Amino acid sequence: MLIGALAIALAAALGITLGAPAARAADVTVQAESYAAQSGVTLETTGDMGGGQNAAFLADGDWMRFDQVDLGPAGRLTVSARIAAATGSGSVELHTGSLTGPLLAVIQTGPTGGWQTWATRSADVTTHPTGVQTVFAVLRSTTPGDFVNINWFSFAGGGDGPAPGWVDVDQTKWQAQLAQFRAMTPAPVLGNAVRVPEFNATCTYSHSKPDDPIVVPGLPGASHMHSFFGNKSTDAFTTTQSLLSNTGTTCTPAKDLSAYWIPTLYERGKAVEPDGMIVYYGSRLPDPTATMPFPEGFRMIAGNAKLQVATPAGSPNQFWCAGAGGEIGRSADGNWPRCASTAKLVYQLVFPDCWDGKHLDSPDHKSHVAFTYDGKCSGAYPVAIPSVSFVISYPTSGSADGFSLASGMASSIHGDFFNAWDTAALGQRVKDCIVQSAKCNSAGTF
Repeated sequence: MLIGALAIALAAALGITLGAPAARAADVTVQAESYAAQSGVTLETTGDMGGGQNAAFLADGDWMRFDQVDLGPAGRLTVSARIAAATGSGSVELHTGSLTGPLLAVIQTGPTGGWQTWATRSADVTTHPTGVQTVFAVLRSTTPGDFVNINWFSFAGGGDGPAPGWVDVDQTKWQAQLAQFRAMTPAPVLGNAVRVPEFNATCTYSHSKPDDPIVVPGLPGASHMHSFFGNKSTDAFTTTQSLLSNTGTTCTPAKDLSAYWIPTLYERGKAVEPDGMIVYYGSRLPDPTATMPFPEGFRMIAGNAKLQVATPAGSPNQFWCAGAGGEIGRSADGNWPRCASTAKLVYQLVFPDCWDGKHLDSPDHKSHVAFTYDGKCSGAYPVAIPSVSFVISYPTSGSADGFSLASGMASSIHGDFFNAWDTAALGQRVKDCIVQSAKCNSAGTF
């Protein structure tokens, strides 16, 4: 069934005054519920940041039409969709003019962890119609039934330079790093080696600052408090070069000059700093031989600092108790475990492990990466990268009072990774430990 809507209503939603010059493409975000016509679309209240509604229960062949969408001048354009999916995969085809008009972009979709677990997926466009256009979003999938929800689309760019927030990888430098990696001879695997694709960096707490050089670079004090590990120089002004030139680190091996950080934990108003963090680099692929090292300067975040929901016992991605006795109860609000006196509070934060091969970073610091789907990295994220996870240990057992994070509730736990490994040291570990499925220690040996 088609549901009509006045073009002027969509224009108002986009901040466009009809009859006046439209906004540049970099300013345009189109809410999914602001369609002018549709087929097969149901609206529901969204759990995504910003609230409002999302287009829900979308299946193959469903579509939406958006009028008065300004694609800006000729030049590079980044088209993004804010999606959520529990199962199934497919794509969103964006056409101009009609359902079968010129193809503007194809945005790949896949499971994000739930129907209200949101992620941004993007596609770069080098040639496109200019100015105000009618854009059709057409859903394509071989998955039976519903496969994706959509909250909004954005059209960013319009010019010859990089789109805002996207940091391009230096392809010449990256190809040189890959050549170095491919030329490496793997170390012979010992007969008693554990056949698990993994190596690690063992890190201790370094310092705390209300800084975040990935999310709010160059703005000291603009973030909530973070606990930093690894490179001792990390602050709001951190760059790839500053990490590489400051060799002080709290991690073993010393050739890992990367920066790692998480929101500070508080117990009864007092900061509780971790007594250690192990950064595991592994693979969740059935065949890890395609895994590539991270490019120099690569960065990403995991988790959602804005997610403020209850985490009762049994919730996914929970804090837990490690050690004899384990969990003996919950905090009064139910959101935190209480550990035996012989145990301590622990959390494991897992990062995406597939990369688009094009960008060191993206506007939301997630759109250039994705989680493995169906046992492989493919589509818009074809490059398998090490699966990074932080295992964080706190020297506390907790109490009925529970804890808080600098970012809020337990559900807001998140972490940042800014890669500054020595490329040879990183590449050899990927070659020896991950590609050969052999468990290595912090020294990179079996």
